[in-house]
Amino acid sequence: MILPPATLGMLGGGQLGRFFVMAAHELGYRVMVLDPDPHSPAGRIADHHLAAAYEDTQALALMAQQCAAVTTEFENVPADTLAYLSKFIPVRPGAEAVAICQNRMAEKGFLRDQGLPHAPYAEIHDEADLSKADAALFPGILKVARFGYDGKGQARVANRQEALAAFRQFHGEACVLEHMLSLDYEVSVVLARDENGKVECFPTAENSHSRGILDVSIVPASTSADLAGEAEELAARIATGMDYIGTLAVEFFVCKGRLYINEMAPRPHNSGHYTLDACVTNQFEQQVRALCGLPLGSPRARSGAAMVNLLGDLWFQHDPHHAREPDWAKLHTVPNLKLHLYGKHHARPGRKMGHFTVVGDDPAQVRQIALEARRAIGIRDE
Repeated sequence: MILPPATLGMLGGGQLGRFFVMAAHELGYRVMVLDPDPHSPAGRIADHHLAAAYEDTQALALMAQQCAAVTTEFENVPADTLAYLSKFIPVRPGAEAVAICQNRMAEKGFLRDQGLPHAPYAEIHDEADLSKADAALFPGILKVARFGYDGKGQARVANRQEALAAFRQFHGEACVLEHMLSLDYEVSVVLARDENGKVECFPTAENSHSRGILDVSIVPASTSADLAGEAEELAARIATGMDYIGTLAVEFFVCKGRLYINEMAPRPHNSGHYTLDACVTNQFEQQVRALCGLPLGSPRARSGAAMVNLLGDLWFQHDPHHAREPDWAKLHTVPNLKLHLYGKHHARPGRKMGHFTVVGDDPAQVRQIALEARRAIGIRDE
């Protein structure tokens, strides 16, 4: 075990890193954050903030010297950086697992090789691959293999001609062409797996998106116990198959009552933010525990929950050219609502600036209160 007051390393300084720093501090650890942004939310509250590139050899040498172990808050940290640090200190999750989640081709190939359910797809390296792609893949979604998230780097394509046009807009980057499934709804499972292979799953969340960005997560999901249990089982199989250590999120499509794995995130996840207020142990404390070799905490939900994302668009709802702080009093008047703001330096449309979670014993009432609060603060349905 790595015990307090050891220093833990965090690669990435966004809101997920910030919550990790808070969880680590509560457990008595110190944290060193590596993030090139001098205003990074996690860096501002960390014990040490290295404002340097993820490939900076001096910064990495300092982390290797002063940190007892290192983790990451987002999947696009260079896998080479993780591999380098792993020569000196524990890095969890490992570079191999992160590399799978960094690349949609590697991710889909992993799911295929593990015999896990996923949408039909084809790897697209050039226009010739699109020309010979199975016609059954249309209508589909063309997704860049690297650095696509929150709906970025994706295009819905009805036919081969639209796919070719989208591929050219992506400047010929390697892509996957995925058949567009007919969705009932979407769910996700956040879990933690320790170095001994023990897995603890948080309750399955039901998610809705707006413009490709998570909008609302509801727990418990309005699905059968059997389907929720199957989602947890599939997520645990993924973690075991990657020999994963840490907090992992797995997103699913539910289509005609069947589960299809959409993608994995090798870190805590937006859809797991409800665990901060509704669960015995939250997803960030589990990340600390798995990193340090501590026993995992209980993921049990103590209440129902509805989480709502707060995007930077809210700051511009009165003037598209000037940011103005939203009227948070409208949220603070709701007694069972917990507001979390991420301390980001400036707002911009589409940027995740915070979230709120409504908790309570009646899931239907919790959902209704959350949606009413969402409207009151100025979030419009699309």
